[in-house]
Amino acid sequence: MGFDKNIKEKTILVVGLARSGVSATKWLDRLGAKVIACDRKKEEEISEAVEELRRETGCSFCFGRNPDDLVGQADGIVLSPGIPVDSPFVKKASELGIKVISEVELAYRYCKAPIVAITGTNGKTTTTTLVGEILKASGRNTYVVGNIGVPFTDVAGKATADDVVVAEISSFQLETIDRFQPTVSVMLNITEDHMNRHKTMENYIAVKSRIFKNQDSKGYVVLNGDDKILSRLQPDTKAQVLYFSRKRILSRGAWVENNRIVMDLGKGPEKICHTDDIFIPGAHNLENALAGVLAAGIMGAEPAVIAGVLKEFPGVEHRIEKVATIKGITFFNDSKGTNPDSSIKAIEAMTGPTVLIAGGMDKKSSFSGFVDAFGEKIKALVLLGETTEIIAKTAEEKGFQNIYRVNSIQEAVERSLTLSAPGYNVLLSPACASWDMFRDYEERGRIFKEAVRTLGR
Repeated sequence: MGFDKNIKEKTILVVGLARSGVSATKWLDRLGAKVIACDRKKEEEISEAVEELRRETGCSFCFGRNPDDLVGQADGIVLSPGIPVDSPFVKKASELGIKVISEVELAYRYCKAPIVAITGTNGKTTTTTLVGEILKASGRNTYVVGNIGVPFTDVAGKATADDVVVAEISSFQLETIDRFQPTVSVMLNITEDHMNRHKTMENYIAVKSRIFKNQDSKGYVVLNGDDKILSRLQPDTKAQVLYFSRKRILSRGAWVENNRIVMDLGKGPEKICHTDDIFIPGAHNLENALAGVLAAGIMGAEPAVIAGVLKEFPGVEHRIEKVATIKGITFFNDSKGTNPDSSIKAIEAMTGPTVLIAGGMDKKSSFSGFVDAFGEKIKALVLLGETTEIIAKTAEEKGFQNIYRVNSIQEAVERSLTLSAPGYNVLLSPACASWDMFRDYEERGRIFKEAVRTLGR
């Protein structure tokens, strides 16, 4: 009901008017559906999105509330990732037999291209971008979409069977897939995250595992053989399962042997490149590279092409991104560090004494392991946002006392400079989501970079 190929004149609610919701509304309007675009925010709070939709579509609107009273009018609902699936109107739709799907699911139903779908707690954006670059270098017309910033529905009508779509997929998007069936699904790692949404690790693992639930024997599942959860996971799938590992030699998949990346897809081992040739630093990025090698290799990329991209790929914005060196102090933007495990990896990547800027929205994560990772490397901790006192309490209980509280990124940057000396690093890696103070982690990262540049000037 609602999302069949013949969607013309069907009434579809799109709930949540961030990027994916706006894109889904435009796509449904082009298909001839009657779209009601809804958002809990008031019209003036999302004026840019509303102006865009008024200019380009004939949709109607519902602002400032959940669309409980509109559910009965709908033939289907497209739910933005930020909207909890246990919302009352979603339950009401389920009781009425009205299909509720994600924007990713909507795009999939109209996409002719094979899909490489990448999920995991950390490393999704880096790996998605890397796979996209390798496949582009291989000569494939490649669209990089999903949680990375470009909504899948932006390209659903453009991508042909000869193209390829590489999609970063979050757990929130996976909650409301139905038929979504990638050619290759990649799960990079699983560590505690989004417990405020998923409640338990068992729920979180189950939601992540939905990425391969519809794959058939022609598909591939790529898993991290070094991850303590994924190495024990028994995938409920008909697809072929391949592993990558930086710690042990495998019979198939991708691994490190004598400091070289090796890939075997069943036709014998192929050497890709030396691990020192990989441009992006850190053990976690070696894992991301191995996952990217395997996914791109499955899609037909040649070893020489893969190696060429790995030697030049600079990583992505907001992920351990070097911003500037001022008075001998190097500033790094890791705003993409939105959970403790991600920020631990950033701390591990620092090579000198470091002042750490952290804090943000409370996702009910534990910060114990995060503070344990400080070791002798973290010399001072600058905190802001909703989790300031939670992180400070954890740090103090573990004997770390050099803690400073601030109210803005600008203040955090200025304070960090005074706490540093030549040879130091200043690392923004919040270990938390950004939504308590910012629109998203990208806005947080941009404001940090501008604050650093202001120091330089």
